[in-house]
Amino acid sequence: MEKKRTLGCRRGFTLIELLVVVAIIALLVGLALPVFSSVQERARVTQDLNNLRQIGIGTQVYLNDHDSVVFSTDAAVGTWMAQLHPKNLPTWKIFQSPFDRRAPQEDDTSAPVSYGLNSTILGQTADKIARPSVFILFAPAQTSSTTVTFSGTAAAAVTVLRSTSTPGGTAPGGPQTKRQRINALYADSHSDSLTWTTFVAPANGTAGDDSNYRWEPAPASTPSP
Repeated sequence: MEKKRTLGCRRGFTLIELLVVVAIIALLVGLALPVFSSVQERARVTQDLNNLRQIGIGTQVYLNDHDSVVFSTDAAVGTWMAQLHPKNLPTWKIFQSPFDRRAPQEDDTSAPVSYGLNSTILGQTADKIARPSVFILFAPAQTSSTTVTFSGTAAAAVTVLRSTSTPGGTAPGGPQTKRQRINALYADSHSDSLTWTTFVAPANGTAGDDSNYRWEPAPASTPSP
């Protein structure tokens, strides 16, 4: 009798119990996924800022060696990226944003390049920039795709001007925070995150308007404060 009573107590989970366990697991996964995605996003944003800072440091060293000229326009010298790599920036990986899904390469022609130079200052001296803390020197150069993509390579210079990049066209939004924000490196070598609306805002021509200085080294039509 004792043996039969012991065997009778052994049973598996009922269907209801299994469904409850599955529901709890699904709930926990649902709660964890947004947190995991948010952590990944923050890591990419941080890496993106670090890349821009390294490009800024390499550019500053270049300027010190070339009388503050923001890269040569001589085709024989090469693109602005080629003028930094490999002397000032040892790897092409630094030129690739963590939001750029292309496979990294260390090739002087096909290496992915995600960041563009503000072409309005190319070939000029840095002292032409009226407000270095506002003037955007480098920023991610995305394509016009509805998803975040990049098409720049080491083969040709990558430039950016407001929302338009070459190559790539006019991007509909930034690469981060659901396309609402973008990182940028300023002429004074600091990097920061700003909203896409601010990034592409046109100059309104009023005194003290930062957008007058964001893309033009010294806006000619800016009124006196």
